[in-house]
Amino acid sequence: MRLNEKKIKIVVASENPVKISAVKEGFLDFYSTVEVESVEVDSGVSDQPVSDVETKLGAHNRAVGAKHKIPDANFWVGIEGGIEHSEKRTTAFAWIVVLSKDNSGEARTTTFLLPPAIADLVKSGRELGTAIDIIFNQENSKQKQGAVGLLTKNKISRTQLYVQAVQLSLIPFINTGLF
Repeated sequence: MRLNEKKIKIVVASENPVKISAVKEGFLDFYSTVEVESVEVDSGVSDQPVSDVETKLGAHNRAVGAKHKIPDANFWVGIEGGIEHSEKRTTAFAWIVVLSKDNSGEARTTTFLLPPAIADLVKSGRELGTAIDIIFNQENSKQKQGAVGLLTKNKISRTQLYVQAVQLSLIPFINTGLF
């Protein structure tokens, strides 16, 4: 179901091609024509957020920053990947925050386990993308299949992980009478 036949402009608060692609794909399920622009925006949180709260704040800060840098748009999207440590396990996930001129939506991706060797590198201060590259002997995997792609033998890509959360973050916009 497409909601709007007019072209909408979306600003993604990242130059990462995976994030740009996920936003475009997620929006195209509901809007027939989208123009996507990207802009680099600081998250205002640590390079590797280590809690749900910090990760969500990073996504929000990115969306707000994009709105300030490029105010002429219909939507601004921030995506932030994060991790959480429990006593025995480390998990990875991302938050997506979508802003419009008068509304907002948000969603978290599914969560997946990180192997101990990767978790140890992250605990020592490395970003998840760097840790994955070290363990899998890759280069810049975060702009390709990402940790989830490598860990699922490319059955789930980083783009796929984000698309569903982008779609879910649009719930307030596609159900305007309910929000």
